[in-house]
Amino acid sequence: MPDELWELFQRVAPEAPTRPQGGGRRRHGDREVLAAIVFVATSGCTWQQLPAGPFGPSGATAHRRFTEWTKARVWAKLHRLVLDGLGSRGDLDWSRCVIDSVNMRALKKGDLTGPNPVDRGKYGSEIHLITERTGLPLSVGISGANVHDSQALIPLVKGIPPVQSRRGPRRRRPNKLHADKGYDYGYLRRWLRSRGILHRIARKGVETSQRLGRHRWTIERTMSWLAGCRRLHRRYERKAEHFLAFTSIACTLICYRRLAR
Repeated sequence: MPDELWELFQRVAPEAPTRPQGGGRRRHGDREVLAAIVFVATSGCTWQQLPAGPFGPSGATAHRRFTEWTKARVWAKLHRLVLDGLGSRGDLDWSRCVIDSVNMRALKKGDLTGPNPVDRGKYGSEIHLITERTGLPLSVGISGANVHDSQALIPLVKGIPPVQSRRGPRRRRPNKLHADKGYDYGYLRRWLRSRGILHRIARKGVETSQRLGRHRWTIERTMSWLAGCRRLHRRYERKAEHFLAFTSIACTLICYRRLAR
């Protein structure tokens, strides 16, 4: 666990609960548990495969702490802190953002899953993502695989957090948003204009998808970066907030690699 990432995590982690009556087992340190959670996210192993011992938490301990931190929205807060660090250095390019999605098959039916129309109706979830010009994820969300991409645009744009800038106030709106034909709806164009965001959305029956290829490749590369978090190759979690937590962890690690350069 890098020292810089651990320092950021300490700023958002809730305080450890105390036992008024005293006693009980020694609580594993948050740093060891965080390292175990990141290992599960990146390696794709199950909680039960975490080795229990004097130098690390058991799978049950790591999963319990993961659930506690997920309820406290720690992962979204940590992602925002890393974005603040990038924004204060001027490493975020707001001139053009891109939106897209990717499907993940679900091994268990749960919250925000649905039959995937492009995967023979097998149940799955969809990860929706907005990246800035260089491919760093700004906003992420999930839905059932049967939810149309266009329904995610407004929540994702609203979900972009106010990020520190190198100069001036915090920023949360891109200058321009690029999208493919799945977002070609008049109400979305009007909504973006009302927010002062220029749109570049491919039109059905008019433009080919390749016209946006020179800009959309950045988010396709980001999707491949997400695949580096092997826990996202399939959806193993029944609860949607747990799957979203792993997605937020992956986005945080992507942004942190740029911050640590």
